[in-house]
Amino acid sequence: MRIVSLLPSATEIVCALGLRDELVGVTHECDWPPEVVGLPVMTSNALDLVGATSREINRRVGDAVHGGSAIYHLDEAALEAAIKDVLK
Repeated sequence: MRIVSLLPSATEIVCALGLRDELVGVTHECDWPPEVVGLPVMTSNALDLVGATSREINRRVGDAVHGGSAIYHLDEAALEAAIKDVLK
């Protein structure tokens, strides 16, 4: 089995179930448990939030969501590479 987790909480659940070795990709926000650090990252922020305050982040995310824009990017090439043998 190959698992790609697109939620930090799902990553924690996968590991709690003893399936860490099945994880082949995580989000850019996954940092727990420590064993997942270094796994291929499948997502990135769609918004430039560097240096933004909490208030600015909240506004930008709200504007994007209400405007129909994405707040994350999915790295389709990384996803395909992580599960390439499953797609054959």
